[in-house]
Amino acid sequence: MKIGVVGLWHLGCVISASWLKIGHEVVGIDFNEEAIQKLSQGKAPLFEPGLEETFEGGFKNGKLQFSTDPSLVKDCDFVFLAYDTPVDENDQCDLKTLEYALAQIGPHLKAPLVVSSQVPVGTCRRWRQAIEGLEIIYSPENLRLGEAIQNYMNPGHIVIGADTEKGIQLGKSLFSAIPARYLTMSLPSAEMTKHAINSFLATSVTFANQLSDVCQIVGADYLQVVAAIKEDPRIGKRAFLKAGIGFSGGTLGRDLKVLDAYQATPFFGEIWNFNKIRPKLIVDRIRTSLGELQGKTIALLGMTYKPGTSTLRRSIPLEIAHLLVNQGAAVKVYDPKANWAEADLGAAQVTDSPYRLTEKADLLILLTEWEEFKTIDFIQIAKEMKTRAIFDPHRFWDDRYLALQSIGFKIFV
Repeated sequence: MKIGVVGLWHLGCVISASWLKIGHEVVGIDFNEEAIQKLSQGKAPLFEPGLEETFEGGFKNGKLQFSTDPSLVKDCDFVFLAYDTPVDENDQCDLKTLEYALAQIGPHLKAPLVVSSQVPVGTCRRWRQAIEGLEIIYSPENLRLGEAIQNYMNPGHIVIGADTEKGIQLGKSLFSAIPARYLTMSLPSAEMTKHAINSFLATSVTFANQLSDVCQIVGADYLQVVAAIKEDPRIGKRAFLKAGIGFSGGTLGRDLKVLDAYQATPFFGEIWNFNKIRPKLIVDRIRTSLGELQGKTIALLGMTYKPGTSTLRRSIPLEIAHLLVNQGAAVKVYDPKANWAEADLGAAQVTDSPYRLTEKADLLILLTEWEEFKTIDFIQIAKEMKTRAIFDPHRFWDDRYLALQSIGFKIFV
């Protein structure tokens, strides 16, 4: 088949690469000329394992093309709308980019439109009424940065939302190349499924953070409490109960905001509010540990909003860096993949290794859990730091705490 993909940041690029791997021809369309130029040179807009290598293979075998020309969708068998839906500072959806793209491709569109962008419930049905005669299928993604291509091609299940039996069957025929269980439903039900999953995850993250904070206050060991919680069959061993600095990126927040708009009581909005103040609570905890921040040198290890990506968009680590700088700390940062051009770092100093990062530092804080940080040489770190102190809100180095304390590190969690 020939697959069209409209919108080429993370989601669109992953969808393009996945269908290339399956063996189809892919036409990627975006209306940002600079982005298309870079993509046509094989340069992905952000780091994702396997992405650029897959694009290189697609160019070599002639199955991949990137363009700003909307008319190229006319020969496609299916067309994905795959923008990472923009949100404002309050995580409210902004559909202008998606609706502009629809207006551009609409006159040329003959194939079913598969919407994988996150959109508020009711959007796809409204679009279907506006685009007469064409089927719209809503199939939300369930991707994790750093393993997104693998997630897409091995999803376990695929949600196929459509308002007609024809749409459902078209969706099944499209995804038949991907081994998965199909969950078929209406357009609003499929949209609501995405909102519900992300809001459940956001609630789990917030519950974990709040419970961890209470454990700190009363002297309970959070990890021991979690181990016991997961033994309850109503909860289970795979429950997401990992405490940390909060959720970043805008994705979970966007769905909380959608659901909050329909609620008479502010449950989903309160979850969003708890997360919004999390960076300040983290900085308050740092100040409690260090005392006055003015003149202190703080080393921040990991700045992307999660491991496995290069993006700093809506990154809580970046928010924490700004708050520390505003309170007078000298802040140094290190991340193995961060695209520093994406964000304003203010007075924070970028370093090129964990060891340069910790030179003369009063405190080392682990913010993003890159796997390579597991093997950091703390003997060397101890030599570099002014004060041997570590703040590990994720309990990332939990199995090394005794060894770290034996060489003089004070640990805060």
